Amino acid sequence: MNQTEIINIFTKKTLGLTFVLSAAAFAFGQEKVGISGTVVNKNNQPVPYASVTFSNKTSKLLSDAALTDEKGQYKLDITPGNYDITVEAIDYKKSVINKQITTTGNIGALSIEPEKSATNIKTGDIQAVVITAQSTKPYKVELDKRTYDPSQDIISKGGNLQDVLQNVPSVEVDTDGTVSMRGSSNVKFLINGKPSALLGISEGSNALQSIPADQIERIEVITNPSSKFEASGTSGILNIILKKSKKVGFNGSVVGTLGYQPRTMLNTNLSWRKNKWTWFLNGGGGYSESTTTNRNSNINYDRNQEFQLLRSDQETKNKNYSKNYNASAGFVYDIDDKNSVNLSGTVRTFDNETDGKINYNYLYNYDKFPNPTTLRTSNGNNTNLAFQGDLGWDHKFNDKGHNLSTSLSLQSNKSDNYTDIFQQSDYKIIRDVNDQDNDLDFNEIIGIDHEMDYQISNNSQYSRTKSVIGKIDYELPIGENSKLEAGYRIDSNNNFYDNTANEALALNTPLLVLGKFTNVTNYDELFNAFYVQFRSKVGKFGYQLGLRDELSNVKVNYQNLDTDPKTIHSINNNKNYNNLFPSVYLSYDLGKDNQFLLNYSRRIDRPRSWFLIPYFSITDNQNLFLGNVDLNPSYVDSFEFGYSVSKKKYTLNPTLFYRKTTDDTKTVAYQEDESTNIYFTTPLNLGTNEQYGLDFNGTADVFPWLKLMGSFSLFGYKTTGEFSYKTVDVKGNDVVRTQSYAGDGLSTRARLNATFKVDKTFSFQLQGFYRGPQNTASQDRKAMYALNLGASKTIWNGDGTIAFNMQDIFNTRSMRSTSYLATGVRESYMQWQPRQFSISLTYRFKQGEKVEQPKRKKDINSNATGDDQQGGPM
Repeated sequence: MNQTEIINIFTKKTLGLTFVLSAAAFAFGQEKVGISGTVVNKNNQPVPYASVTFSNKTSKLLSDAALTDEKGQYKLDITPGNYDITVEAIDYKKSVINKQITTTGNIGALSIEPEKSATNIKTGDIQAVVITAQSTKPYKVELDKRTYDPSQDIISKGGNLQDVLQNVPSVEVDTDGTVSMRGSSNVKFLINGKPSALLGISEGSNALQSIPADQIERIEVITNPSSKFEASGTSGILNIILKKSKKVGFNGSVVGTLGYQPRTMLNTNLSWRKNKWTWFLNGGGGYSESTTTNRNSNINYDRNQEFQLLRSDQETKNKNYSKNYNASAGFVYDIDDKNSVNLSGTVRTFDNETDGKINYNYLYNYDKFPNPTTLRTSNGNNTNLAFQGDLGWDHKFNDKGHNLSTSLSLQSNKSDNYTDIFQQSDYKIIRDVNDQDNDLDFNEIIGIDHEMDYQISNNSQYSRTKSVIGKIDYELPIGENSKLEAGYRIDSNNNFYDNTANEALALNTPLLVLGKFTNVTNYDELFNAFYVQFRSKVGKFGYQLGLRDELSNVKVNYQNLDTDPKTIHSINNNKNYNNLFPSVYLSYDLGKDNQFLLNYSRRIDRPRSWFLIPYFSITDNQNLFLGNVDLNPSYVDSFEFGYSVSKKKYTLNPTLFYRKTTDDTKTVAYQEDESTNIYFTTPLNLGTNEQYGLDFNGTADVFPWLKLMGSFSLFGYKTTGEFSYKTVDVKGNDVVRTQSYAGDGLSTRARLNATFKVDKTFSFQLQGFYRGPQNTASQDRKAMYALNLGASKTIWNGDGTIAFNMQDIFNTRSMRSTSYLATGVRESYMQWQPRQFSISLTYRFKQGEKVEQPKRKKDINSNATGDDQQGGPM
C-alpha cells in the first residue's frame, strides 16, 4: 500500500470518527456550578493542603476533587447532585459528610480532628508543611495491567533498571540480562508509554543497566495489552514510568553508590514548581565492571558408525568495563485550566570495553587430525550515544474526562563497535590450494599439520537509528458509566548498519577483507495504527471492547563484498502487512477491590532487524549467527482468567493463562561441514508454540514487622516444528539432516521477598528466586536459584537513607543446559555476573508537599495507562 492510499484511509477514518465523537459530546454535555469552601481544625484554624473529594452518589464519572491552598481554601466546578464529601489531611482523621449541591456558592467550613497517634516524624519541611512517610502497597492489580512500586524494594536501592526488574512479579531476568514474562522473552519495553532512545538500539542488559533505579517511579506489567497499545511484544509490555516531581518549590535528591565487583554511581533528581511552571532535571552516571563466563562442550558423532568423531571444549571469559551518563530535562506549562504543554529532552551515553579470552581444546579419534588447542583473545570497544526529544499538548474539554492528547517524539541512537582478535593454535589448517577468495569457507579445509598457526582479525560495526513517533488520543465519557477512546499513531524508524571485517592468516602479513562479513544494510520500518475501544459497566459487570488496525511496511537493502557466486551478496526486500488486533476485557465485581477478570487479545511478533540481516559475527568463529531475510512475523492469541482481591493486610491475584503462537520463530543450530566444529544458528518460522499455566502473585502484612511479597508460576508448553538442512559428512558426502523441535512439558518459577522492619528507621530484606528445569526435544535446561539480601537505614531525621545489598549470596545464579543437535550434543554453562555487593547513600532536600489536584477516583473498569503525557501508551 503506497503513502497516498494510507493518507486517504486515515483521512476518511478521522473525519468519520470526528463526526461521531462530536455528536456524542454535544449529546452528553452537562452544565456545572462553581463552589468554594474551607477546611478547618477544631480550633477553627485553616488546614492547608488538605484533599477534598466530592463523590457523586449516582455516577462516579461526575466525581471530582480539590486541594486546599495555604489558607485552607478550595474551589472547583461540579455537576449539581448529591455528594459524599471526604476530607483528608496528614496527621488528621478522615472526615466524611453528605451534602446536596444545587447552586453556585460557598458551602461553608468543613471541620476535621487531629489523629491521636500522630507521630509528626519529619522527612522535610518547606513553607511550614510537614511531610510524613506514606505506606503504599508495592503491587497493585488493575483491569488491564499490574503496577509495581520499587520504592519499598530495598535490594535494588542504588542499582539500576535490571536490578529492579529482578523483583517484579511475573518478570524474570536471565543471567545474560534477557527479560522474559511467563517463560517468553518477547517483551516490549516502553519508557513513559513510548519506545525510547534511553533503551538504545538493543534492549539488552547494557541498556537496562544505564537507567538508575532511583529515577523509576513505577513499572507497569501488562501481560495482555489492550488495543490501545501497539501490537508488538507477544509476551507483554513493560512500561517504565520515570519520576517527575509534583511538589511545590525546589525539591531534589542525590544518590551515590559504591560496590564490588567495582561499581560506582551518582545520580540526582531535581525539580522546581511554582504557579503554572514545573521544571525538572535528572542526571548522573556510573562505572561498573563485570565478568562473564561461558563454557561449551561439543560432541560430534557419526550416526551410522556410532562412534565419536570430534569433541571440543570451549571456555570463554569476558571482562567488561562500562561507563554511562544520562541527563533529562524539561518542563510542563499550564496555559490555563484546560490546556497544558510539555517539552523534555534526554541524552544518554554508554561506553563499554571488553577483554575476552576463548580457549578451544579438540579431541579427534582418528589419525588424520592431532588433538589441537587454540587460544583466541580479543579486545572490544563500544560507544553508544542516544538523544530523545518529546513535545506534548493536553486539552481538557471539561472536568468529566473528555480529553484530547497529542505528542511527538524524535529519537536518535548511534553505536560504534570495534574488536581486535588474535588467535594462536598449535596446529596449522591446510586449505584447498584452489581457494582464491581469501574468505572463511570451512568446506575448503583438507587437513591439519603440526605447526604453530597465527591469525589476526578485526571487526567494526557502526549502527544508527532515527525514529519519529507521533500520536493522538481522544477520550469521551458517554453517559454515567461508559467511555469511548480512539486514536492514531505513526512510527517511522530508519536504521543503518555498516560492518567491516579483516583477517591476516599469518604474522606480518597484510590484512585481507572478508567479503561475507563486510556489508552495509539499510533497514526501514513504517507503521500506521488506528484504534478504537469502548468500555462500560452495567451493575457489577464491566466490559471493554477494542480493535486496532496496523499497517506495516518493512524494507531491507543489504549488500556485502563477497565474490563467491554461491553466497547471497545483495538483497532488496520489501514487505507489507495489514493486520487487525482485537481485544476483549470483562470484569465482575464480588465486592470492593474483589473481582474476576477475563480478557483476550491478539498480538504480533515482528522480526528484529538483526534477525533479517544475513550477517555473521566473528567474535567467536566457532559459533556464527546468520540472519534470515525471509523471516515472517509470528502471531499470538492470548487468553487470561484471573481473580483479584485487595484487603488492608493482603492482596491475592491468581491468573490462568493460555497463549498460542503460529509461525513461531525458533533459533535453530546446524553445521555445514560435520568434520569441523563450526556451528551456525539462524531464526526460522517453525510450527506452533502453546503455553498455558497458573501465575500467582500476592502480598501479605503478616506482622507489623514482617511483610511478604511472592509470586509463583506453573506453566506448561507444547511446541511443534521440524528443521531439515543439507550438510557434508566426514566422508565428504552430501547428506540431509532433520532436527525436531517438537516437545512438551512443565516448568516452574518462584520468588519470595521478605521485608523485616526492625524499627521505624531500619529494615532489611531477603529475596529468594527459583526457576525450575525445562525440557524440550532439542534442549534440557537445568534449574536455577539465587538468594539476595538488602538492608536500609533512615538517617538525618528522615532526609537521608543508607542502604546495603548483596546479589547472589551463594554465587549460584548460572544457566546450564544440554542441547541435542542432529549430529551431536552440546553442554553449556553461563554465568553473566558473579556475586556482588554495594552500599548507597541517598540525601533528600526541601521536600515540599504535592499541590496538584487529585485525579478523579478510578472505576474498576478504567484502564488509564499512566503515561506522563496523559495520552497513554499506544
